[in-house]
Amino acid sequence: MIYIILFLLSFTFTYLIKNFYIKKSLVAQVNERSSHTVPTPHGGGIAIAVTWFMGLVYLYFTDSIDTTLFYAFMAGVFISIVSFFDDLYELSPKIRLMVQSVVAIVGLMVIGGLGSIDFGLFTIENQLFTNLFAFLLIVWYINLTNFIDGINGYVGSMFVFLGLAGLILFGDSFFGVLATCVAGFLYWNWNKAKIFMGDVGSTLLGYNIAIITIYFANTESSNLWIWIVLFGLFWFDATVTLIRRKLNGERLSQAHKKHAYQRLTQSGWSHYKVTNYSIVLNISLFVIVYFVSNVFIAFFIAIMVLSLNMKYVDAQKRFE
Repeated sequence: MIYIILFLLSFTFTYLIKNFYIKKSLVAQVNERSSHTVPTPHGGGIAIAVTWFMGLVYLYFTDSIDTTLFYAFMAGVFISIVSFFDDLYELSPKIRLMVQSVVAIVGLMVIGGLGSIDFGLFTIENQLFTNLFAFLLIVWYINLTNFIDGINGYVGSMFVFLGLAGLILFGDSFFGVLATCVAGFLYWNWNKAKIFMGDVGSTLLGYNIAIITIYFANTESSNLWIWIVLFGLFWFDATVTLIRRKLNGERLSQAHKKHAYQRLTQSGWSHYKVTNYSIVLNISLFVIVYFVSNVFIAFFIAIMVLSLNMKYVDAQKRFE
């Protein structure tokens, strides 16, 4: 029942936000980085954030979520608030990074850091290294999710997928909360988007998946690789694109349209087709994780799949 309620709340809040933003002319303008051609309301992620935190509070008072995980998630409130003002006023990147770093540290402290990183043949337990890795992972996931958010339904469908995948693999109720809160927004963002997520939604979702990755890695070290595979489509694209731009001598802070999903749209694919293609890839990654018992072999297979996907994208639109 809670899932239905949260879906309806997210659905309704998104609709109301859309109408309010249109009335106040708060729309995302078309610029050189945009993948859309029509000014569209943004900030729909407010509905995701509000219903997500409502769902978490419900789980907390019904003893349906681990307390440490609850407080780690709740630290994301500060990211949502700052991102909300960033959507409205375009805050300084330094302010955003500072808040993200503080929240990353708080989240790590609450869940006790990252205990170890198992590489199969050896394990790293040096807390300085593991926690530095975890800190960078949180900050990178926050920002890459924001970078990747550019076409209709792309980020929303990813996090509905992650919520459902987590629910199937681990059974925790908060995965269902995540999926339904995002799904309510996704209805208005699917195909011909009537509203965009904005930083307020994408940064929070990036933080959430990072905390989930670290939390489950602490319960079972191999879980780290499960979540890295499941989130593979996003981090692989963002990381490879960043490295390529660095090798090209580009200024990394400069806006660009070189992510895989952007190049597919430039090649003539519709947003709808690109998003559906990403869903198929995500399901493929889930199948790998679900049926390949050795997580390291699963990770290797996933990297091959993602590499082949990148080659396919390059064939559609060359990286320049």
